[in-house]
Amino acid sequence: MKFQKDKVIGFVWQHVLLLLSMFFMTFGVALCVRSNLGSGVISSIPMSFSLAGQAGLAPGWTIGGYTNIMNVILVLAQILVLRRRFEPIQLFQLLIGFVFGCLLDVNMWLTSYFSTYETLPAQIIAQLMGATILGCAVATEIRCGSVTMPGEGIQVAIACVTGRPFPTVKILVDTTLVILAVISGFCFFGSWPWTVVGPGTLFAMFYVGYIVKLVNPHLGWFDRLLDYRPGFRRYIYGLARFIYPRHL
Repeated sequence: MKFQKDKVIGFVWQHVLLLLSMFFMTFGVALCVRSNLGSGVISSIPMSFSLAGQAGLAPGWTIGGYTNIMNVILVLAQILVLRRRFEPIQLFQLLIGFVFGCLLDVNMWLTSYFSTYETLPAQIIAQLMGATILGCAVATEIRCGSVTMPGEGIQVAIACVTGRPFPTVKILVDTTLVILAVISGFCFFGSWPWTVVGPGTLFAMFYVGYIVKLVNPHLGWFDRLLDYRPGFRRYIYGLARFIYPRHL
């Protein structure tokens, strides 16, 4: 019984940390969107459709709402690509993707109060901060060890079926999403959607990966945090002592 209890607590704690990582991921995405220099790759298509919705050219859903729809499509695409090799546990991506979309809407609301994002310096700062926070949050999200996000899942599925290296597939998938976002912009507005796909989009494509690589070797504290089992007898000091045993 104790083993099962510890296993359940560990599972819940793992996903609490995953939820926190996703909150900061969506916060970073929201800042990139607010910069008006170009959104991140994963939010480019939802942002294009959301702007079209505001103009009355598409259903008036939020970026998070369109992100949820895109995540469902990406999971269905995984099923079509993998077929019998698709593991039912990966349907959990739908829940993870739904939470991601909801948190994105929350952070779009929160970031609306920070600044007007009208001056170029403010836009650059927003883009840089957003991409940095996103990269750090992606690094911790990966450490949580749960199922992947739908956007990453489709990349893994294609790499598995084609036998091509994952980095190559990631570039191809990201490029496809950006191209589709540009096409949707031309379809809706008749011009290149610079606030959706702009210099910030290209910057984020490379910079986020760099931040993940830079931060990853320094996440030993997060691994210890994952191993921590919260309980009524352990409070803030005990948690800090567990994470930094040599400094206390």
